[in-house]
Amino acid sequence: MSEVEANDVESFLQDNPDFFSEHLELLEKISIPHPSGNAISLVSKQLELFRNRHHEMENELNVLIDIARNNDDSANKMHELTLAVLEADTLGVAIANLDKVLKECFLTDFFAVKIISEEPEGIAIPNVFVDAENEGLTHFAKELSSNHSSCGRPTLAQAEFLFGSQALEVQSCAIIPMAFLEIEGIIAIGSRNKDRFSREMGRLFLTKISEIVGTRFISLLKG
Repeated sequence: MSEVEANDVESFLQDNPDFFSEHLELLEKISIPHPSGNAISLVSKQLELFRNRHHEMENELNVLIDIARNNDDSANKMHELTLAVLEADTLGVAIANLDKVLKECFLTDFFAVKIISEEPEGIAIPNVFVDAENEGLTHFAKELSSNHSSCGRPTLAQAEFLFGSQALEVQSCAIIPMAFLEIEGIIAIGSRNKDRFSREMGRLFLTKISEIVGTRFISLLKG
């Protein structure tokens, strides 16, 4: 059969998908070469194709379910974090609540907040307020100037500035800038697991954390 004739047959079968339903006797005479060298019937070949497609669709569905499950989990965690800061009536309580929810819901090991400002009167929270001229802030110039979070293993200088005596225990961390008109600073979340905060991880939820926490801190600082 020439290529032109083969194309004609292909076009005919595409235009008449019910052809074999009306000529079932032909199915018994048609065979298709199998990679093993054996011939298989057209029906068997169709079943094989349908089965393979079914497995592909099943795998795609499982992937979508996993994505949805992860999104639900992340949304629930963000909900808990939001409640933690909204329920606080002072900055100190908000920071303590954040520390708790991050460790319980996000399974992190270390947490630090640095607010670039003179310590307001009536607020005494150790190691939170940092003078704008503090040399330690130079290690976070990229995050603060771009307002973009960074993840991965911190430098020793960064870890010491953020986590003090626990610096050597921090194998990975997320450095989240708060760069707003009314507040500037850093939220840091650390882990003993070097893969917990990798450079490849997404930044969407880190940005949301900055927005939620920063907005609440502004409100609490205003009294």
